[in-house]
Amino acid sequence: MSAAMTYNDCERRQISAAELTAVATDCIAAGMRFQMAWHDWEEGVCVVRYLISQGNRVPFLLLELRTDETLPSLAAIVPLLGWYEREMQDLGGLRFTGHPEPYPLVIHEGFSLPRPPLGREGPEGHLSGAYAPPTMPEVRGDQVQDLYWGPIRADVVETGEFHFSYIGEAILHYHPRLFFKHRGMEARFAGQRVEAAVFLAERVSGVGSVSHALAYCQAVESAWGIEVPARAQLLRVILAELERLYNHFHYFGLLAKTTTLKVGSATGFLLEERVKQLAGQLTGSRFLRSLLTIGGLRHDLQAEHLASALENIIDEGEAYLTRLHHTASHLDRLMGTGILSKEAAFDQGATGPVARASGLDRDLRRDHPYAAYSHLRFNVPVREKGDAMARSEVRAESLREAIALLMQASGHIKAGPVRAEYTAPQGQQEGLGWAETPRGSLYYSVRIRDGRLERVKIKSPSFSNWRVFPLTVHGTNMMDYAINEASFGLTTAGCDR
Repeated sequence: MSAAMTYNDCERRQISAAELTAVATDCIAAGMRFQMAWHDWEEGVCVVRYLISQGNRVPFLLLELRTDETLPSLAAIVPLLGWYEREMQDLGGLRFTGHPEPYPLVIHEGFSLPRPPLGREGPEGHLSGAYAPPTMPEVRGDQVQDLYWGPIRADVVETGEFHFSYIGEAILHYHPRLFFKHRGMEARFAGQRVEAAVFLAERVSGVGSVSHALAYCQAVESAWGIEVPARAQLLRVILAELERLYNHFHYFGLLAKTTTLKVGSATGFLLEERVKQLAGQLTGSRFLRSLLTIGGLRHDLQAEHLASALENIIDEGEAYLTRLHHTASHLDRLMGTGILSKEAAFDQGATGPVARASGLDRDLRRDHPYAAYSHLRFNVPVREKGDAMARSEVRAESLREAIALLMQASGHIKAGPVRAEYTAPQGQQEGLGWAETPRGSLYYSVRIRDGRLERVKIKSPSFSNWRVFPLTVHGTNMMDYAINEASFGLTTAGCDR
Protein backbone atom coordinates (compact mmCIF):
# COMPACT_ATOMS: atom_id res chain seq x y z
CA MET A 1 0.00 0.00 0.00
CA SER A 2 1.32 3.42 -0.88
CA ALA A 3 1.62 6.28 1.57
CA ALA A 4 -1.67 7.97 2.43
CA MET A 5 -2.46 11.51 1.38
CA THR A 6 -5.26 13.87 2.31
CA TYR A 7 -7.59 14.74 -0.56
CA ASN A 8 -11.02 16.39 -0.37
CA ASP A 9 -11.56 15.40 3.27
CA CYS A 10 -10.46 11.85 2.45
CA GLU A 11 -7.39 9.84 3.25
CA ARG A 12 -6.65 8.51 -0.21
CA ARG A 13 -4.67 5.30 -0.68
CA GLN A 14 -3.60 3.46 -3.79
CA ILE A 15 -3.60 -0.33 -3.53
CA SER A 16 -3.26 -3.23 -5.94
CA ALA A 17 -5.88 -5.83 -6.78
CA ALA A 18 -3.73 -8.43 -5.03
CA GLU A 19 -3.91 -6.40 -1.79
CA LEU A 20 -7.65 -5.73 -1.93
CA THR A 21 -8.98 -8.64 0.14
CA ALA A 22 -6.36 -8.28 2.87
CA VAL A 23 -6.84 -4.51 3.13
CA ALA A 24 -10.63 -4.88 3.30
CA THR A 25 -10.30 -7.52 6.02
CA ASP A 26 -8.03 -5.21 8.04
CA CYS A 27 -10.51 -2.34 7.70
CA ILE A 28 -13.39 -4.46 8.99
CA ALA A 29 -11.26 -5.76 11.87
CA ALA A 30 -10.48 -2.15 12.82
CA GLY A 31 -14.20 -1.36 13.09
CA MET A 32 -14.40 0.66 9.90
CA ARG A 33 -17.46 0.54 7.66
CA PHE A 34 -17.57 0.55 3.88
CA GLN A 35 -19.97 3.16 2.48
CA MET A 36 -19.96 2.54 -1.26
CA ALA A 37 -17.94 1.31 -4.22
CA TRP A 38 -17.85 2.54 -7.80
CA HIS A 39 -15.78 2.46 -10.96
CA ASP A 40 -14.44 5.10 -13.30
CA TRP A 41 -12.40 5.25 -16.49
CA GLU A 42 -9.33 7.44 -16.49
CA GLU A 43 -7.40 7.60 -19.75
CA GLY A 44 -8.87 4.25 -20.74
CA VAL A 45 -7.89 2.54 -17.48
CA CYS A 46 -10.51 1.17 -15.09
CA VAL A 47 -10.25 2.61 -11.57
CA VAL A 48 -12.34 1.13 -8.75
CA ARG A 49 -12.85 3.10 -5.54
CA TYR A 50 -14.09 2.11 -2.10
CA LEU A 51 -15.27 4.78 0.35
CA ILE A 52 -14.84 3.78 4.00
CA SER A 53 -15.88 5.50 7.23
CA GLN A 54 -13.09 5.41 9.83
CA GLY A 55 -15.08 6.99 12.66
CA ASN A 56 -16.81 10.16 13.78
CA ARG A 57 -15.12 13.35 12.58
CA VAL A 58 -12.26 11.31 11.12
CA PRO A 59 -11.60 11.76 7.38
CA PHE A 60 -13.05 9.08 5.15
CA LEU A 61 -10.68 6.50 3.74
CA LEU A 62 -10.75 6.22 -0.06
CA LEU A 63 -9.17 3.07 -1.47
CA GLU A 64 -8.28 3.21 -5.16
CA LEU A 65 -6.99 0.54 -7.45
CA ARG A 66 -6.39 0.22 -11.16
CA THR A 67 -7.59 -3.00 -12.69
CA ASP A 68 -7.97 -4.92 -15.92
CA GLU A 69 -11.74 -5.02 -15.21
CA THR A 70 -11.51 -8.23 -13.13
CA LEU A 71 -11.34 -8.12 -9.34
CA PRO A 72 -11.87 -10.49 -6.42
CA SER A 73 -15.31 -10.04 -4.90
CA LEU A 74 -15.48 -8.61 -1.38
CA ALA A 75 -19.15 -9.51 -0.92
CA ALA A 76 -18.39 -12.53 1.25
CA ILE A 77 -16.47 -10.47 3.81
CA VAL A 78 -18.23 -7.11 3.28
CA PRO A 79 -21.82 -8.14 2.41
CA LEU A 80 -23.05 -4.59 1.80
CA LEU A 81 -20.76 -4.41 -1.26
CA GLY A 82 -22.69 -7.21 -2.97
CA TRP A 83 -25.07 -4.89 -4.80
CA TYR A 84 -22.32 -2.41 -5.71
CA GLU A 85 -20.31 -5.16 -7.37
CA ARG A 86 -23.34 -6.44 -9.27
CA GLU A 87 -24.13 -2.89 -10.37
CA MET A 88 -20.58 -2.47 -11.69
CA GLN A 89 -20.92 -5.78 -13.54
CA ASP A 90 -24.16 -4.69 -15.22
CA LEU A 91 -23.30 -1.08 -16.00
CA GLY A 92 -19.52 -1.13 -16.29
CA GLY A 93 -18.71 -4.57 -17.66
CA LEU A 94 -16.45 -5.44 -14.72
CA ARG A 95 -16.12 -8.98 -13.33
CA PHE A 96 -15.91 -9.90 -9.65
CA THR A 97 -14.65 -13.42 -9.15
CA GLY A 98 -16.10 -15.44 -6.29
CA HIS A 99 -19.23 -13.31 -5.87
CA PRO A 100 -21.83 -15.27 -3.84
CA GLU A 101 -24.69 -13.87 -5.97
CA PRO A 102 -23.27 -13.27 -9.47
CA TYR A 103 -26.66 -12.45 -10.98
CA PRO A 104 -27.81 -9.35 -12.87
CA LEU A 105 -29.13 -6.51 -10.74
CA VAL A 106 -29.88 -3.46 -12.88
CA ILE A 107 -30.11 -5.09 -16.32
CA HIS A 108 -32.59 -7.89 -15.67
CA GLU A 109 -32.29 -11.49 -16.78
CA GLY A 110 -33.48 -11.88 -20.36
CA PHE A 111 -32.32 -8.40 -21.41
CA SER A 112 -29.03 -7.09 -22.75
CA LEU A 113 -27.33 -4.02 -24.16
CA PRO A 114 -24.80 -3.92 -27.03
CA ARG A 115 -22.22 -2.74 -24.51
CA PRO A 116 -22.23 -1.56 -20.87
CA PRO A 117 -23.58 2.00 -20.56
CA LEU A 118 -20.82 2.98 -18.11
CA GLY A 119 -18.18 0.81 -19.75
CA ARG A 120 -14.89 1.76 -21.34
CA GLU A 121 -16.46 2.86 -24.64
CA GLY A 122 -19.68 4.34 -23.29
CA PRO A 123 -23.31 3.54 -24.13
CA GLU A 124 -24.51 2.30 -27.49
CA GLY A 125 -27.82 0.95 -28.79
CA HIS A 126 -30.98 0.08 -26.94
CA LEU A 127 -32.09 -2.53 -24.44
CA SER A 128 -33.36 -5.71 -26.08
CA GLY A 129 -34.73 -9.02 -24.90
CA ALA A 130 -37.78 -10.39 -23.14
CA TYR A 131 -38.98 -10.90 -19.60
CA ALA A 132 -37.40 -13.76 -17.64
CA PRO A 133 -37.90 -14.71 -13.98
CA PRO A 134 -35.17 -13.58 -11.59
CA THR A 135 -32.52 -15.98 -10.35
CA MET A 136 -33.26 -16.84 -6.73
CA PRO A 137 -33.40 -19.80 -4.35
CA GLU A 138 -36.14 -22.30 -5.14
CA VAL A 139 -38.45 -23.14 -2.26
CA ARG A 140 -40.17 -26.51 -2.63
CA GLY A 141 -42.86 -28.29 -0.66
CA ASP A 142 -46.33 -29.76 -1.02
CA GLN A 143 -48.08 -26.65 0.28
CA VAL A 144 -45.65 -23.98 -0.92
CA GLN A 145 -47.22 -21.35 -3.14
CA ASP A 146 -45.53 -18.65 -5.22
CA LEU A 147 -46.81 -15.11 -5.69
CA TYR A 148 -45.36 -12.61 -8.13
CA TRP A 149 -46.60 -9.14 -7.19
CA GLY A 150 -45.86 -6.28 -9.55
CA PRO A 151 -44.15 -4.63 -11.27
CA ILE A 152 -47.33 -2.52 -11.48
CA ARG A 153 -48.91 -2.22 -8.06
CA ALA A 154 -52.03 -0.50 -6.78
CA ASP A 155 -52.49 3.25 -6.52
CA VAL A 156 -49.38 5.33 -7.34
CA VAL A 157 -46.92 3.00 -5.61
CA GLU A 158 -43.55 2.88 -7.35
CA THR A 159 -42.68 0.05 -9.72
CA GLY A 160 -41.14 -3.16 -8.42
CA GLU A 161 -41.65 -6.91 -8.68
CA PHE A 162 -41.82 -8.93 -5.49
CA HIS A 163 -41.73 -12.70 -5.28
CA PHE A 164 -43.14 -14.48 -2.24
CA SER A 165 -42.81 -18.17 -1.45
CA TYR A 166 -45.31 -18.89 1.29
CA ILE A 167 -47.52 -21.39 3.07
CA GLY A 168 -50.79 -19.92 4.25
CA GLU A 169 -49.78 -16.59 5.80
CA ALA A 170 -46.16 -17.59 6.53
CA ILE A 171 -43.53 -16.10 4.18
CA LEU A 172 -40.73 -18.60 3.61
CA HIS A 173 -38.72 -16.52 1.15
CA TYR A 174 -39.00 -13.05 -0.33
CA HIS A 175 -37.18 -11.60 -3.32
CA PRO A 176 -37.58 -8.02 -4.59
CA ARG A 177 -36.61 -7.08 -8.15
CA LEU A 178 -36.19 -3.36 -8.71
CA PHE A 179 -34.65 -1.14 -11.42
CA PHE A 180 -37.63 -1.41 -13.78
CA LYS A 181 -37.39 2.36 -14.12
CA HIS A 182 -33.64 2.77 -14.03
CA ARG A 183 -33.14 6.15 -15.71
CA GLY A 184 -29.39 6.09 -16.14
CA MET A 185 -29.04 9.20 -13.99
CA GLU A 186 -25.29 8.84 -13.46
CA ALA A 187 -24.72 8.62 -17.21
CA ARG A 188 -26.96 11.65 -17.76
CA PHE A 189 -24.59 13.82 -15.74
CA ALA A 190 -21.69 13.14 -18.11
CA GLY A 191 -20.97 16.15 -20.32
CA GLN A 192 -23.25 18.50 -18.37
CA ARG A 193 -21.98 21.88 -17.28
CA VAL A 194 -21.36 21.77 -13.55
CA GLU A 195 -23.78 24.58 -12.65
CA ALA A 196 -26.61 23.28 -14.85
CA ALA A 197 -26.37 19.77 -13.37
CA VAL A 198 -27.81 20.97 -10.05
CA PHE A 199 -31.24 20.75 -11.70
CA LEU A 200 -30.53 17.14 -12.64
CA ALA A 201 -29.47 16.27 -9.10
CA GLU A 202 -32.75 17.67 -7.77
CA ARG A 203 -34.63 15.15 -9.90
CA VAL A 204 -32.84 11.96 -8.96
CA SER A 205 -35.42 11.44 -6.21
CA GLY A 206 -38.43 13.74 -6.09
CA VAL A 207 -38.81 13.58 -2.31
CA GLY A 208 -35.11 14.31 -1.79
CA SER A 209 -34.52 17.30 -4.05
CA VAL A 210 -32.69 19.35 -1.42
CA SER A 211 -30.61 16.42 -0.17
CA HIS A 212 -29.41 15.45 -3.64
CA ALA A 213 -28.72 19.02 -4.72
CA LEU A 214 -26.90 19.71 -1.45
CA ALA A 215 -24.66 16.63 -1.66
CA TYR A 216 -23.90 17.38 -5.31
CA CYS A 217 -23.13 21.07 -4.67
CA GLN A 218 -20.87 20.18 -1.75
CA ALA A 219 -18.98 17.69 -3.92
CA VAL A 220 -18.30 20.40 -6.49
CA GLU A 221 -17.47 22.98 -3.82
CA SER A 222 -15.00 20.52 -2.32
CA ALA A 223 -13.41 19.93 -5.72
CA TRP A 224 -13.16 23.63 -6.52
CA GLY A 225 -12.28 24.88 -3.04
CA ILE A 226 -15.33 27.13 -2.70
CA GLU A 227 -16.21 28.47 0.75
CA VAL A 228 -19.97 28.95 1.10
CA PRO A 229 -21.09 32.08 3.05
CA ALA A 230 -22.41 31.58 6.60
CA ARG A 231 -25.92 32.82 5.80
CA ALA A 232 -26.20 30.39 2.90
CA GLN A 233 -25.00 27.53 5.11
CA LEU A 234 -27.78 28.20 7.62
CA LEU A 235 -30.38 28.55 4.89
CA ARG A 236 -29.23 25.22 3.48
CA VAL A 237 -29.89 23.66 6.89
CA ILE A 238 -33.39 25.18 6.92
CA LEU A 239 -34.16 23.79 3.47
CA ALA A 240 -32.83 20.34 4.41
CA GLU A 241 -34.83 20.21 7.64
CA LEU A 242 -38.03 21.38 5.95
CA GLU A 243 -37.56 18.50 3.52
CA ARG A 244 -36.99 16.14 6.44
CA LEU A 245 -40.11 17.44 8.18
CA TYR A 246 -42.53 16.87 5.31
CA ASN A 247 -40.98 13.46 4.56
CA HIS A 248 -41.46 12.34 8.16
CA PHE A 249 -45.10 13.46 8.24
CA HIS A 250 -45.65 11.54 5.00
CA TYR A 251 -44.00 8.51 6.61
CA PHE A 252 -46.45 8.53 9.51
CA GLY A 253 -49.42 9.06 7.21
CA LEU A 254 -48.40 6.03 5.16
CA LEU A 255 -47.61 3.91 8.21
CA ALA A 256 -51.01 4.72 9.73
CA LYS A 257 -52.63 3.75 6.44
CA THR A 258 -51.11 0.26 6.64
CA THR A 259 -52.51 -0.24 10.16
CA THR A 260 -55.95 0.94 8.90
CA LEU A 261 -56.04 4.19 10.87
CA LYS A 262 -58.00 6.29 8.40
CA VAL A 263 -57.97 9.48 10.45
CA GLY A 264 -54.36 8.94 11.48
CA SER A 265 -53.35 8.51 7.86
CA ALA A 266 -55.27 11.57 6.67
CA THR A 267 -53.81 13.69 9.47
CA GLY A 268 -50.25 12.70 8.60
CA PHE A 269 -50.77 13.57 4.95
CA LEU A 270 -52.48 16.84 5.93
CA LEU A 271 -49.50 17.88 8.05
CA GLU A 272 -47.20 16.95 5.17
CA GLU A 273 -49.25 19.25 2.95
CA ARG A 274 -49.07 22.05 5.51
CA VAL A 275 -45.27 21.87 5.53
CA LYS A 276 -45.16 21.85 1.73
CA GLN A 277 -47.40 24.91 1.62
CA LEU A 278 -45.07 26.65 4.05
CA ALA A 279 -42.12 25.64 1.87
CA GLY A 280 -43.89 27.08 -1.16
CA GLN A 281 -44.58 30.37 0.62
CA LEU A 282 -40.97 30.64 1.80
CA THR A 283 -39.21 29.59 -1.39
CA GLY A 284 -41.69 29.48 -4.27
CA SER A 285 -41.33 25.69 -4.57
CA ARG A 286 -43.29 23.12 -2.58
CA PHE A 287 -40.46 20.62 -3.17
CA LEU A 288 -37.79 23.27 -2.45
CA ARG A 289 -36.31 23.10 -5.93
CA SER A 290 -34.27 25.60 -7.95
CA LEU A 291 -32.76 27.17 -4.82
CA LEU A 292 -29.41 25.51 -4.25
CA THR A 293 -26.52 26.28 -6.55
CA ILE A 294 -22.75 25.97 -6.56
CA GLY A 295 -21.42 28.34 -3.91
CA GLY A 296 -24.66 28.80 -1.96
CA LEU A 297 -28.21 29.72 -3.00
CA ARG A 298 -29.62 31.25 -6.18
CA HIS A 299 -31.39 33.95 -4.18
CA ASP A 300 -31.90 35.00 -0.58
CA LEU A 301 -34.76 33.76 1.61
CA GLN A 302 -36.51 35.65 4.37
CA ALA A 303 -36.40 32.84 6.91
CA GLU A 304 -35.99 34.92 10.07
CA HIS A 305 -39.72 34.62 10.84
CA LEU A 306 -39.93 30.90 10.12
CA ALA A 307 -40.36 30.06 13.81
CA SER A 308 -43.67 31.90 14.08
CA ALA A 309 -44.91 30.33 10.84
CA LEU A 310 -44.15 26.87 12.26
CA GLU A 311 -46.02 27.32 15.54
CA ASN A 312 -49.33 25.78 14.49
CA ILE A 313 -47.63 22.91 12.68
CA ILE A 314 -45.51 22.21 15.77
CA ASP A 315 -48.53 22.04 18.08
CA GLU A 316 -50.63 19.95 15.71
CA GLY A 317 -47.70 17.68 14.89
CA GLU A 318 -46.94 16.96 18.54
CA ALA A 319 -50.60 16.22 19.27
CA TYR A 320 -50.69 13.91 16.24
CA LEU A 321 -47.63 11.93 17.29
CA THR A 322 -48.96 11.63 20.83
CA ARG A 323 -52.30 10.25 19.63
CA LEU A 324 -50.61 7.91 17.20
CA HIS A 325 -48.30 6.45 19.83
CA HIS A 326 -51.16 5.98 22.27
CA THR A 327 -53.34 4.01 19.86
CA ALA A 328 -53.12 0.41 21.00
CA SER A 329 -54.28 -1.16 17.73
CA HIS A 330 -51.56 0.75 15.84
CA LEU A 331 -48.78 -0.09 18.27
CA ASP A 332 -49.77 -3.74 18.40
CA ARG A 333 -49.12 -4.07 14.66
CA LEU A 334 -45.69 -2.42 14.92
CA MET A 335 -44.23 -4.24 17.92
CA GLY A 336 -42.11 -7.20 16.89
CA THR A 337 -42.73 -6.65 13.16
CA GLY A 338 -39.81 -6.79 10.74
CA ILE A 339 -36.94 -7.17 13.20
CA LEU A 340 -33.49 -6.20 11.89
CA SER A 341 -30.59 -7.10 14.17
CA LYS A 342 -27.73 -4.69 14.82
CA GLU A 343 -25.25 -7.12 13.27
CA ALA A 344 -27.28 -7.50 10.08
CA ALA A 345 -27.84 -3.74 9.89
CA PHE A 346 -24.08 -3.13 10.05
CA ASP A 347 -23.01 -5.95 7.73
CA GLN A 348 -25.65 -5.36 5.07
CA GLY A 349 -25.35 -1.57 4.97
CA ALA A 350 -28.51 -0.23 6.61
CA THR A 351 -28.58 3.54 6.95
CA GLY A 352 -30.62 6.37 8.43
CA PRO A 353 -33.60 5.69 10.72
CA VAL A 354 -33.49 2.00 9.76
CA ALA A 355 -29.93 1.67 11.06
CA ARG A 356 -30.52 3.81 14.14
CA ALA A 357 -33.58 1.75 15.08
CA SER A 358 -31.28 -1.29 15.17
CA GLY A 359 -28.73 0.32 17.47
CA LEU A 360 -26.30 1.89 14.97
CA ASP A 361 -25.62 5.41 16.22
CA ARG A 362 -24.72 7.13 12.94
CA ASP A 363 -25.71 10.45 11.38
CA LEU A 364 -23.64 12.38 8.84
CA ARG A 365 -24.84 15.73 10.19
CA ARG A 366 -23.04 14.98 13.45
CA ASP A 367 -20.33 12.51 12.43
CA HIS A 368 -19.09 14.41 9.35
CA PRO A 369 -20.68 17.86 9.72
CA TYR A 370 -21.55 19.91 6.65
CA ALA A 371 -23.45 23.15 5.99
CA ALA A 372 -23.97 24.77 9.43
CA TYR A 373 -24.71 21.62 11.44
CA SER A 374 -21.50 21.87 13.47
CA HIS A 375 -22.83 25.13 14.96
CA LEU A 376 -26.22 23.70 15.98
CA ARG A 377 -27.31 21.42 18.81
CA PHE A 378 -29.36 18.32 18.13
CA ASN A 379 -29.76 14.76 19.34
CA VAL A 380 -29.55 11.61 17.23
CA PRO A 381 -32.29 9.21 18.37
CA VAL A 382 -31.31 5.54 18.60
CA ARG A 383 -33.27 2.43 19.53
CA GLU A 384 -32.15 -1.17 19.97
CA LYS A 385 -35.07 -3.48 19.13
CA GLY A 386 -34.87 -3.07 15.35
CA ASP A 387 -38.60 -3.62 14.74
CA ALA A 388 -41.21 -1.43 13.06
CA MET A 389 -42.00 0.17 16.41
CA ALA A 390 -38.36 1.18 16.89
CA ARG A 391 -38.23 2.61 13.37
CA SER A 392 -41.39 4.59 14.09
CA GLU A 393 -39.96 5.92 17.36
CA VAL A 394 -36.73 7.00 15.67
CA ARG A 395 -38.71 8.83 12.99
CA ALA A 396 -40.87 10.57 15.60
CA GLU A 397 -37.84 11.79 17.52
CA SER A 398 -36.14 12.79 14.25
CA LEU A 399 -39.21 14.84 13.35
CA ARG A 400 -39.00 16.67 16.67
CA GLU A 401 -35.27 17.26 16.18
CA ALA A 402 -35.94 18.66 12.69
CA ILE A 403 -38.31 21.20 14.21
CA ALA A 404 -35.74 22.12 16.87
CA LEU A 405 -33.08 22.59 14.18
CA LEU A 406 -35.41 24.80 12.15
CA MET A 407 -36.02 26.99 15.20
CA GLN A 408 -32.31 27.20 16.00
CA ALA A 409 -31.18 27.90 12.46
CA SER A 410 -33.78 30.60 11.87
CA GLY A 411 -32.67 32.28 15.09
CA HIS A 412 -28.98 32.23 14.12
CA ILE A 413 -29.35 33.86 10.71
CA LYS A 414 -27.48 37.11 10.20
CA ALA A 415 -27.29 39.43 7.22
CA GLY A 416 -24.79 38.54 4.56
CA PRO A 417 -24.28 37.17 1.06
CA VAL A 418 -25.88 33.88 0.06
CA ARG A 419 -23.56 32.96 -2.78
CA ALA A 420 -19.79 32.82 -3.05
CA GLU A 421 -17.99 34.37 -5.97
CA TYR A 422 -15.76 31.90 -7.78
CA THR A 423 -14.10 31.16 -11.08
CA ALA A 424 -14.41 27.64 -12.42
CA PRO A 425 -10.88 26.21 -12.71
CA GLN A 426 -9.57 24.52 -15.81
CA GLY A 427 -8.18 21.01 -15.88
CA GLN A 428 -9.42 18.07 -13.83
CA GLN A 429 -10.79 18.13 -10.28
CA GLU A 430 -12.50 15.55 -8.09
CA GLY A 431 -14.74 15.99 -5.08
CA LEU A 432 -16.94 14.16 -2.61
CA GLY A 433 -20.11 15.50 -1.00
CA TRP A 434 -22.64 14.02 1.38
CA ALA A 435 -25.89 14.68 3.20
CA GLU A 436 -28.02 12.92 5.80
CA THR A 437 -31.38 12.64 4.03
CA PRO A 438 -34.66 11.72 5.76
CA ARG A 439 -33.88 8.12 4.72
CA GLY A 440 -30.17 8.01 5.49
CA SER A 441 -26.74 8.71 4.06
CA LEU A 442 -26.35 10.10 0.55
CA TYR A 443 -23.02 10.53 -1.25
CA TYR A 444 -22.00 12.18 -4.50
CA SER A 445 -18.59 11.72 -6.08
CA VAL A 446 -17.77 13.99 -9.03
CA ARG A 447 -14.97 14.21 -11.56
CA ILE A 448 -14.82 17.46 -13.52
CA ARG A 449 -12.77 18.59 -16.48
CA ASP A 450 -12.81 22.17 -17.78
CA GLY A 451 -16.14 22.96 -16.13
CA ARG A 452 -17.99 19.88 -17.35
CA LEU A 453 -18.77 16.65 -15.54
CA GLU A 454 -17.03 13.49 -16.68
CA ARG A 455 -18.23 11.09 -13.98
CA VAL A 456 -20.79 11.29 -11.18
CA LYS A 457 -21.46 8.49 -8.72
CA ILE A 458 -24.56 8.59 -6.52
CA LYS A 459 -24.98 6.44 -3.42
CA SER A 460 -28.59 6.78 -2.30
CA PRO A 461 -29.94 5.61 1.08
CA SER A 462 -32.70 3.50 -0.46
CA PHE A 463 -30.11 1.58 -2.53
CA SER A 464 -28.72 0.48 0.84
CA ASN A 465 -32.01 -0.10 2.65
CA TRP A 466 -33.73 -2.01 -0.16
CA ARG A 467 -30.86 -4.50 0.07
CA VAL A 468 -31.45 -4.88 3.81
CA PHE A 469 -35.25 -5.01 3.76
CA PRO A 470 -35.68 -8.68 2.62
CA LEU A 471 -33.84 -9.85 5.73
CA THR A 472 -36.79 -8.61 7.80
CA VAL A 473 -39.41 -10.34 5.62
CA HIS A 474 -38.21 -13.96 5.63
CA GLY A 475 -40.09 -15.90 8.29
CA THR A 476 -42.78 -13.26 8.83
CA ASN A 477 -46.39 -13.26 7.63
CA MET A 478 -48.34 -11.73 4.78
CA MET A 479 -50.55 -9.61 7.02
CA ASP A 480 -47.54 -7.66 8.32
CA TYR A 481 -45.76 -7.16 4.99
CA ALA A 482 -47.26 -3.75 4.10
CA ILE A 483 -46.61 -2.46 7.63
CA ASN A 484 -43.02 -3.65 7.52
CA GLU A 485 -42.36 -2.06 4.12
CA ALA A 486 -43.92 1.24 5.21
CA SER A 487 -41.81 1.24 8.38
CA PHE A 488 -38.65 1.27 6.24
CA GLY A 489 -39.69 4.44 4.39
CA LEU A 490 -38.19 3.23 1.12
CA THR A 491 -38.23 5.01 -2.23
CA THR A 492 -37.80 3.01 -5.42
CA ALA A 493 -36.83 5.99 -7.59
CA GLY A 494 -33.96 6.81 -5.26
CA CYS A 495 -32.75 3.22 -5.48
CA ASP A 496 -33.22 2.82 -9.23
CA ARG A 497 -31.74 6.19 -10.20
